Amino acid sequence: MASQSANTQNKGPTSQQHRSSQEIVIIGAGLAGLFTALCLAPLPTIVIAAKALGGGASSLWAQGGIAAAIGEGDTPKAHAVDTINAGAGLVNPDIANIVAQDALGRITDLLQYGVPFDKNIQGKLDLAHEAAHSTRRILHVEGDKAGAAIMAAIIDKVKQTPSIHVLEQVEVHKLEAKDNQITAVYLWPSKSKGFGQGHRLEASTIVLATGGVGHLYSKTTNPEMARGEGIAMAARCGAVIKDPEFVQFHPTAMDVGLDPAPLATEALRGDGATLINYNNERFMIPIHKDAELAPRDIVARAVYNQIKAGKGAFLDCTQSPNLIDHFPTVQENCQKAGINPKTQPIPIAPAAHFHMGGILTDENGASSIEGLWACGEVASTGLHGANRLASNSLLEAIVFGKRIAQTIQQQTNHKPSTQEFELNADIEEMQQNHKYKLIDFKPEIETLRHLMFTHVGVERNAKGLTQALSKIQKLETVLNQSERTKNMILTAKLITQAALDRQESRGSHHRTDFPQTSPKAEHTLLDTQDLKA
Repeated sequence: MASQSANTQNKGPTSQQHRSSQEIVIIGAGLAGLFTALCLAPLPTIVIAAKALGGGASSLWAQGGIAAAIGEGDTPKAHAVDTINAGAGLVNPDIANIVAQDALGRITDLLQYGVPFDKNIQGKLDLAHEAAHSTRRILHVEGDKAGAAIMAAIIDKVKQTPSIHVLEQVEVHKLEAKDNQITAVYLWPSKSKGFGQGHRLEASTIVLATGGVGHLYSKTTNPEMARGEGIAMAARCGAVIKDPEFVQFHPTAMDVGLDPAPLATEALRGDGATLINYNNERFMIPIHKDAELAPRDIVARAVYNQIKAGKGAFLDCTQSPNLIDHFPTVQENCQKAGINPKTQPIPIAPAAHFHMGGILTDENGASSIEGLWACGEVASTGLHGANRLASNSLLEAIVFGKRIAQTIQQQTNHKPSTQEFELNADIEEMQQNHKYKLIDFKPEIETLRHLMFTHVGVERNAKGLTQALSKIQKLETVLNQSERTKNMILTAKLITQAALDRQESRGSHHRTDFPQTSPKAEHTLLDTQDLKA
C-alpha cells in the first residue's frame, strides 16, 4: 500500500465508456443505494440489502435534515462557499458547485416521491439553520425525522418499481476484478457473518453504497452495519482510497451508555440550545465566535476536552423548555434514558458520525476500477474535504445517485439476464443448506473499536497511532478468518496509517503533536494495488 499526496484540484478517475450487458448490482439499501436504483429505472437492477429493506441504514437515523439553497435570498453559490469553508482547504470547488446546483432538482425528486418536508404557516418549505451555514437552508421532517421520512418514501417507491429486484438478508463481503474491470460480487446470507465461500454473481456494473465506518469506533452514532467494509472491498480490488484519516465526530451524541449512541441533532443548537459543563459554564463562547454553532470539529474537540478535564459536557435545552417539543426523536431517547430535557441538561460526548474519506470517485461517481461506482458515505467525492458541512450528506447521496444513474444509462446497454431469475433460488438454497462454522469475534472487535476511539479518535498523536497500528496488526491474525472481519480490520488500518502519515492538524484530523495546519493543502491517496485479494 503506497501513500501519495495530490493537490485539491485532483479530479480522480474518469467515468468509463464501455460496459458489457450483465447485471447492475447495488450493494447497500440506504438512501444512496435506493435512490440510485430508482434513477436507473427502467434498467434492471439488483439491490443487496443486509437486513429487511430499510433496516440497518444510517440514512434512516439522520436527524439534521438535508441542505439545499432554495430559500429567499439564498444561492447555490453561497451554499458552495459555506461547504468549501467548512472543508478546511480540501473541498473540490467544482464538486461543491455541482452539488449545490443540483440540489433543487433532487429536492424536487424527493417531493415527487412524497417526502413530507416541514412547511411554515404560509405553506412554504420551512428552512432551519445549522452550524457553519450562512443562512437557513436545512429541510426537516417533523423536526428531527428527516432520514426516516425520506427513507419511508423512497422504500415505498422502490417497492412500486418493477425493474428493481431487492435481495434482503444478504451481504456482500468481497468483490472480484480482473484487468482493472469489475467482474463479480460474492454474496453471503447475513447470518453467515462472512464465513464460507459465498455465492459468486457476475456483474460488470457495481455501485457500492455501503455507508460509513462509524462502528469501527466504540462510541458512534452509526448502526452496526456501518463498519467500513465497502472501502476494504474496493481496496482489495486495487481501487484508490482517498483521505481515510478524516472521520467526523458529532459533538452531541447522548452519553447514556447505549451503543450506538442516540444523536442529539445539531438543529437543537441552531434553535437555541446551549453547551454547558458541570459548572453551568457555556464553554464554547471563549473558543469560537459562533459559540455552539462553530464547525463540528471545533465543537467536538471542545466537548471532548471538557470531559477529559473532568468538567463534563451537556446540551442544555432548559432555557427554552418548549424547544424539545419540535424534536420528538430526541425527546423519546431522553425519556428512554430517564432524562427530562425540559428540566435537565442532556449528557453528551463526541461520537464517530461521518467519514469524509473513502473510495476516490470522479464527478459522476466512478472509481478508479472500471465498472465500480461509489455513492454516499463510502465515496470520497471531493465535497466534504476535511470536515463535512452539516446536512450535506443526504444531499450528496441523492446528487451522486442521480449522476451515477445518468452516466450508466448513457454508457451501457443492460438487458435482463437469466441470472436475476435464478438468483432467488440460489440464495434460498444457500440460506437453508450451508452450514457455517461461526466464531464469536466479539472480544477482538471490541478491542479494535476501543483502540480506534482512544488513539484514532477526536485527538491523535504519533505514539497512540503507532501503538494502535501495532495492536491492529496483531488482531489481524484472528480477524482475517472471515471476510467480514477481514474488511473491518483493513479499513481500520487504512484510517490509522493515513492519520499517522498526515503530520498536521486539519479539520476533523487533530494531531496534538502537530497542532498547526500546513500551508499546503494536500490529499492522501492510497495506492492499494498490493492489497488485491
